[in-house]
Amino acid sequence: MAVQTQGTDREPHGRVGTIEPPRAGRWVDTFDPEDERQWTEGGGRAMARRNLTWSIVAEFLGFSVWQLWTIGTPLLVAGGFALTLDQQFWLVAVPNLVGATLRFPYAFAVGRFGGRNWTIVSALLLVVPCLGLAYVANNPGTPFWLMLLIAATAGVGGGNFASSMANISFFYPEREKGAALGLNAAGGNLGVAVVQLVVPLAVVAGAAATVSRPALAIVPLAVLAAVAAWRLMDNLSDVRSDGAAWRAAARDRHTWLISFLYIGTFGSFIGYSGAFAIIIKNQFPEVTLGLAFLGPLVGSVARPFGGRLADRAGGALVSIGAFATMAVGAGIAVVALQGQSFGLFFGSFLLLFVASGVGNGSTYRMIPAIFRRDVEPDDREGLVAAKRRAAACIGISAGIGAYGGFLIPRGFALSTTQLGSLVPALAVFIGFYVVCILVVAAVYARRGALGTTERI
Repeated sequence: MAVQTQGTDREPHGRVGTIEPPRAGRWVDTFDPEDERQWTEGGGRAMARRNLTWSIVAEFLGFSVWQLWTIGTPLLVAGGFALTLDQQFWLVAVPNLVGATLRFPYAFAVGRFGGRNWTIVSALLLVVPCLGLAYVANNPGTPFWLMLLIAATAGVGGGNFASSMANISFFYPEREKGAALGLNAAGGNLGVAVVQLVVPLAVVAGAAATVSRPALAIVPLAVLAAVAAWRLMDNLSDVRSDGAAWRAAARDRHTWLISFLYIGTFGSFIGYSGAFAIIIKNQFPEVTLGLAFLGPLVGSVARPFGGRLADRAGGALVSIGAFATMAVGAGIAVVALQGQSFGLFFGSFLLLFVASGVGNGSTYRMIPAIFRRDVEPDDREGLVAAKRRAAACIGISAGIGAYGGFLIPRGFALSTTQLGSLVPALAVFIGFYVVCILVVAAVYARRGALGTTERI
């Protein structure tokens, strides 16, 4: 079978169970992960794993860059930058706002440009915020408006999640897709913990300019990820952005209910990740910032366990437990702040992170069952359409949920500047978690929810 090297017209497909060598631009024209021969004997699994590996690397770097300012901001203050508490919270909130917004166009970029091609572009874009933070760290007189603009560029790292997840979903058969997407998501989330661990270790106390070291260190890693994507990843010709499925999902009220719940789970994870180091620095100045990474770490590790637990007990019940635990954790944090107990405060936030991670997994576990609610088990076409709507719901909720990363830091900022304490913000968060519990209990957890016998 001849391999096409130029143009856009395809040659006829090769034998069933085989994968043609990629044509120019590493475009693969013959790939069906549901073809058992092709998957096991024809190199399908090896190709999928290769693309997953470098997708995880690129997404890990994306999350690391997305959250650079969460640890860089308090270190800049320690190095002599005159930033008010409100300004500090702005610098960690704006990248989350931009990242959440970029998730929508990023989700369609794979179908428009190809997964491999967009991974190259998105990895190279990470260089911009890294150079920007290095510039700020070496120029203490940088005006705040310019710092805020530079911080906003870190949002490109937050958009990576949507394109990465969309791309990898096309490489795996349905029976292995959950595990693959779980690894991909966990790899990205771990980037938050790693950047909060490594950056303080790379900075000499009292020298703000050294914040540029870890930022600049990411630049060659981003270039390496782009080169690896260019040489080792693939574009799938049959991938198309499913606008019809997105429109159908957007018309379904459950898409917006899930998005609301995801603000409470992923929004809490990324929001607390952004605010944690600043809160520690301002509430307990004697404590090292090196402990902040533990929150995102335990939250990242808890995510796949939340999905597995939901497989056994049902996503709705596990989600209720997660929101209840978050409400308890926020309540303990209030007590800790009133008593100025760092140990109790730190423990309460670790509980918040674990519960948010579990909730991330359990909330996403609910989506496929929700969109199968009106489909008969033997309706093959209906099940395929339901999967497409569920995938679109995941894309929409991933973007909406990430806005929690903006709302939580800004909530803490308003609470401290207007009311002089973090406690009012935590009280509002507790109320929000209670509302989430009521939504899940009323809509998804009751017997025969949505008219299906399947556990949601």
